[in-house]
Amino acid sequence: MTIAVFLLLLLGAVPIALVLALTAMWYIQASGNTVLFDSYPQQLFSAIESYGLLAIPLFMLAGELMNEGGLTRRLIALARIAVGGFRGGLAYINLVANMMMAAIIGSAASQIAIMSRAMVPAMEQEGYDRSYSAAITAAGGLLSPIIPPSMLFVLFGVMAQVPIAEMFIAGLLPGLLLGASFFIVIALVGFVQQYPKGEWPTRRQALHDLLWGLPALFIPVIIIGGILWGIATPTESAALASLAALLMGRFVYGDLRLSQLPQVLTRTAINAGLVIMLIAAAGVFGWVVIYEQLPQMAAGWIAALTSDPFVFLLLVIGALLLVGMVIDGIAALILVVPILMPIAQSQFAISPYQFGVVVCLTLVMGLLTPPVGAGLFIASSMTGAPPLKIFRSLLPFLLATLVTLVLLAWLPWLTNGLIQR
Repeated sequence: MTIAVFLLLLLGAVPIALVLALTAMWYIQASGNTVLFDSYPQQLFSAIESYGLLAIPLFMLAGELMNEGGLTRRLIALARIAVGGFRGGLAYINLVANMMMAAIIGSAASQIAIMSRAMVPAMEQEGYDRSYSAAITAAGGLLSPIIPPSMLFVLFGVMAQVPIAEMFIAGLLPGLLLGASFFIVIALVGFVQQYPKGEWPTRRQALHDLLWGLPALFIPVIIIGGILWGIATPTESAALASLAALLMGRFVYGDLRLSQLPQVLTRTAINAGLVIMLIAAAGVFGWVVIYEQLPQMAAGWIAALTSDPFVFLLLVIGALLLVGMVIDGIAALILVVPILMPIAQSQFAISPYQFGVVVCLTLVMGLLTPPVGAGLFIASSMTGAPPLKIFRSLLPFLLATLVTLVLLAWLPWLTNGLIQR
């Protein structure tokens, strides 16, 4: 009945945080272990009692301040200098700008919303199909869980008890690999569809955009550089990035007015509160899962199927693709890590960094796949393109992501190479 209650609430469009919390309460009552209710509030609190989780609202704040302060627009202009003259130039600009934003925002949903407003109208004006423009923007959101910073990496690091800074480093090569695969997809689609040839900016315009874009580029340098050089923790880097975005938006570009700050802080608080509530509810659900010894049962079942780490990761990818289609990525991560992480380490000796990158990227694909596909509906609501048309245009990018996942499962050095001492 616990499984039936979970599915009934999930399919009844009950918010996922309440689904997890109520299902845990149902199990405690139905199992007769009502003494567990005494620990229920403690488990809710312990799930969010982590300094590392403070990075989530701070990265959200940095993204909001960058968007309101005009830094996003300057990064797009900077991307035009590098790739704007190629055939399908705006598509490349969209992707490069997404890679820059992925190094700041860390949230796929937020990135899709911001970049859809910024890029799709401009691409449509130059003759690109609206659905294809929205698909490129949505595909760029897949870069956010692996190009540091990443909210999913922060959460995984807290749950798996591995250094968040090293999780960020583990995502660098996979992020570049995924970005390169998207460049190939855009080139092939542009060749077949004969999208318009881009125009390089004039020397005067390029110099202007470069001078005004470099301060905005300083934000990802603060985040990634501070972590790589050991100057700041991920949480401290997020705080510094938020401060830098505030100062630049107000005093360098002049687009951010102090009267906008209450709305920016309110949006950040609401979005962060939703995420933290979800983490707390999923934490108590995971506590029940562990109490029932589901990881041990799953370990025995998987061990009977294979003893090959590569095959195990392929099974994980296949299972999580299905999970990600119906459950939010953060909730799914909290559900599966307590079950699968012990199996990956004890049974197959898989590095937590390789496992974390594979799991996070696989789950975020669910953001762009039916039947739930929140990212599809975000892109659709921001652009007016039908979700199914966006999904059809997304298929080549999703295929490229699957190929990248297989490579990450096959070649551990892609995730472990930069952090090996």
